[in-house]
Amino acid sequence: MNDILVLGGTGTTGRRVAHRLAALGHPVRTASRTASRAGGHRFDLDDPAGWAPVLDGVRALYLLDPELRPATDRRERLPLLVDHAVAAGARRLVLLSAYGVGEADDSHPLKAAERAVQDSGVDWTILRPGWFAQNFSETFWRPAVLSGLLALPTGDGRTPFVDAEDIAEVAAAALAEDGDRHAGRAYQLTGPRAIDFAEAAALISAATGRPVRHQDVTAEEFVAAATAHGAPAQAARRLADLLTDVREGRGAEVGDGVEQALGRPPRTFEEHVAAAAAAGCWTPAG
Repeated sequence: MNDILVLGGTGTTGRRVAHRLAALGHPVRTASRTASRAGGHRFDLDDPAGWAPVLDGVRALYLLDPELRPATDRRERLPLLVDHAVAAGARRLVLLSAYGVGEADDSHPLKAAERAVQDSGVDWTILRPGWFAQNFSETFWRPAVLSGLLALPTGDGRTPFVDAEDIAEVAAAALAEDGDRHAGRAYQLTGPRAIDFAEAAALISAATGRPVRHQDVTAEEFVAAATAHGAPAQAARRLADLLTDVREGRGAEVGDGVEQALGRPPRTFEEHVAAAAAAGCWTPAG
């Protein structure tokens, strides 16, 4: 029973966690709703009947819920998975939660997951990251960056974007390091300083040589534009609410979780932008 299972093995953090663990020589298996081309296991959080073969022989588990939607029935998926994993023999759990969940009320969709991990009876670590820097280069906002216009309902709100590489390094350490250094810890993971979206756009523009700017819009305008481009209405509304939190100053605090876990400062947004630009993340296709 030696394997480390990484859920979301094709996602922003999961694939980085798996890569780091494999590079360190640990036996790793990845799992996602759609099995990866690299041989990952198919794993559907809505199908507990199919979990047992994937959990068999797993000693540590990186778990997350990829769904943005906060539907009540989804709040029970990770607690149920925790029960199954521990019963199958897992002895270490690392949960990707979110910034502020520790102070949130019971309505937060990840609150039950945190409690389940904390009450699991095995070693646990909780990661509470802020907004990913990779949202600009890989996911949500990359198309907007390529268009030159980030139309988001954030005003001049500031947030300390965290590099997913830092999240992955902390997760890999918590999953694989001997001893209990990370056991029972909840790390607030952020970048070293908070910036607004106008500065983020300016930094990307300077690194790419292409004009990128931020335009403040209302939450309603954002939802309308997102759904017009095919986003589910509920997901668009949830994202608008989270961005409005930025406008209102929530989530602007800088956390020290990266330094606590790794003994070094977190990567800066400028470092991420330079690396992403060099990797061609904002080079238009064709």
